[in-house]
Amino acid sequence: MDIEEAITRAKKTDQKAFNFLLDTFWDDVYGFQLKRTRNENDAEDITIQTFSKAFDKIDTFDDRYKFKTWLITISKNIHIDLLRKEKNAIDQVKINNDKNAYLVLDESPSPEDKLITEQHLASLLRDIKKLKPHYQEVINLRYFQEFSYKEISQHLGEPINNVKVKLLRAKKLLADIIQKHT
Repeated sequence: MDIEEAITRAKKTDQKAFNFLLDTFWDDVYGFQLKRTRNENDAEDITIQTFSKAFDKIDTFDDRYKFKTWLITISKNIHIDLLRKEKNAIDQVKINNDKNAYLVLDESPSPEDKLITEQHLASLLRDIKKLKPHYQEVINLRYFQEFSYKEISQHLGEPINNVKVKLLRAKKLLADIIQKHT
């Protein structure tokens, strides 16, 4: 499948086309954000949001432009929006002795773990623990607690598309870990 075909198929909500585009452009978007944020977790979160938004709005993509450029533009805008939100998230609060304290919204995911495959459970759990905590969490919620996408979205306080992209990425990373054993 080439990029143009994948875009056409993705516009028709073809999941394999989404996977192809994610695999093809993940490193480009992630690398771009890693240079900007200098933080792996932030770069990964922004990259997930980028693909989520891109897949959500894929029907607006104009074929006269390069898909990679479109993704990078979305990614840049998400980063700018996050910086603005971060600035607004720091609220100054007066405390008893007129000392100033700052409340910062902590959006980091809580660590959990687990996923499905045809491997033995103990081996699988070891492989899952090699994933970053937020990937472990979505795998645990989806496959071990059997949450729907909607329930995971509510549990994590994230849009459903972010959950789908995060889960897609988690499964791909886990499959790569498992393939290294075989």
